[in-house]
Amino acid sequence: MITFFHAMRATLCARTGDVLPIAQTFTTMTSLTSFGWNTHFEQYFHTYQAQGLEAARVTAIEGFRHKLATETGPVDATLSGALMNGADNWDLPKVGDWVAFKAYDQEGIIIAVLPRVNELSRKLPGRSIEKQVIATNIDTAFIVQGLDRDFNPMRLQRYIVQIMQCNIRPVVLLNKQDLVDHPERYRDEVMALGYNCPVLLLNATGQEGLQEWAAEHLRPGHTYVLVGSSGVGKSTLVNALLGFRLQEEGAVSDFNQKGKHTTVSRNLVLLPSGAMLIDSPGMREFGVTLETDDHSLNYHPLLASLSAECRFHDCTHQHEPGCAVVAAVRKGELPQEVYDSYLKISREQAHYQTDSIERKRTERQFGRIAKQVVQHRKQRKY
Repeated sequence: MITFFHAMRATLCARTGDVLPIAQTFTTMTSLTSFGWNTHFEQYFHTYQAQGLEAARVTAIEGFRHKLATETGPVDATLSGALMNGADNWDLPKVGDWVAFKAYDQEGIIIAVLPRVNELSRKLPGRSIEKQVIATNIDTAFIVQGLDRDFNPMRLQRYIVQIMQCNIRPVVLLNKQDLVDHPERYRDEVMALGYNCPVLLLNATGQEGLQEWAAEHLRPGHTYVLVGSSGVGKSTLVNALLGFRLQEEGAVSDFNQKGKHTTVSRNLVLLPSGAMLIDSPGMREFGVTLETDDHSLNYHPLLASLSAECRFHDCTHQHEPGCAVVAAVRKGELPQEVYDSYLKISREQAHYQTDSIERKRTERQFGRIAKQVVQHRKQRKY
């Protein structure tokens, strides 16, 4: 399994002088606490423990095989039939999940997924209304953008909004600062969006700013995830933190100036410092998945500060008279692109909510029909 063996290899390299990882204070612990086990998961595990099951964390998924970190070491496991056939896709084990499993002939069978603290998700690309769970039980999501060709504040805003909706702390990493003049200008542009989240400048290949980032933001026992488009340097960051090459490092295509997919699966890696990091494949679409009727502007701070001056408390900031937001756009006090981004995300959110409600209504109707069929069979049989 990646987590134990690669972290131990990084420590060995540090001792021999072959490669010097950024974090050198790694202890070869095999307890579940080193993988983030805490009282939240423990309270839900007592029932399964009484059934003789063991707890583990999912570190990678390869087809039908789930790589687990357990107290006794790495274990390969598959899903039980009941779990595979009785749960929606987004409720099945994902990288970062804690599960209850039964050890069987040096392998494991996953019986249940313990309740999550949170889940990083997005709407599936295209016309689908389903959500895709990217990773679970995350403390901080690092949004990586490259300053060479990938920098896009409005796309960055979309990432921030969705990550905040998932109850995860966002941190912006502006990579490849060595390829542009005046990189601070890009940082200021992100800060101008008004989000209260760190914005850091990095150069993964030259390690400029990397040690400062690792020391300040990668805490032992915490779980982090890297998200962003292909070619922004996520795999390079992982390799630099480990001190050796875990993922192949890609580049930007000369044909369409878009990133090449180098990471094709998600892996939870235990860094030498004791922090856990999940790399993910590049994502060019990052649709919102908020299902509740929450129309607040908590995820749009520039608009939130203006909305207090609107004439109506339930103003949608589109066509109502006395709207302070629309007035600010007309006066040039609120950037047009920020307002357009707000409208686009709001429309997507409303569409997702509507489709989600319809899906739940259909599921309830199907459930009633299924019960009627069961009752009818019982009446005819007896």
